[in-house]
Amino acid sequence: MILRIVLGAVLAAMALGQIASFDAMPAILTAYGLTSGAASTALAVALISAEAVTAGWFLTRPRSRAATPVWLYTGVALVWSALAAQAFARGLVLDNCGCFGTYATQPLRWYVLVEDALMLLYACLLWRALRRARPTPLTDRTSTAAPTPQENH
Repeated sequence: MILRIVLGAVLAAMALGQIASFDAMPAILTAYGLTSGAASTALAVALISAEAVTAGWFLTRPRSRAATPVWLYTGVALVWSALAAQAFARGLVLDNCGCFGTYATQPLRWYVLVEDALMLLYACLLWRALRRARPTPLTDRTSTAAPTPQENH
């Protein structure tokens, strides 16, 4: 629950910073060298939307067992990680990684990759917690069916 609240706050800050500097977001994403024009704008809209929805869900329903916010968080983490990793591997120089739009700017350096790796680790922790919280049909033995002969012993 605490992880969801912290991640919700971070994602809310990311979404707010990106919304406040939306005019710059397509150019920031274009600098990664994978998209341009309308594709960069669409990617900006998708990232900001996923961040905002996930932040809202994590902050208002931190005990939720729904998989949707975890999927959204994982998608956001994967996209930002892939953008940063490929740009870093190609030696691109980015003065602003864009995580918070034009606010709290940081250049693309090795520590951004560490931050992205942590986001992916948190995604794994969220999935692990979700699996533990949801009983599977094989482990949920609360049915009212009659016991089998093997269970009767």
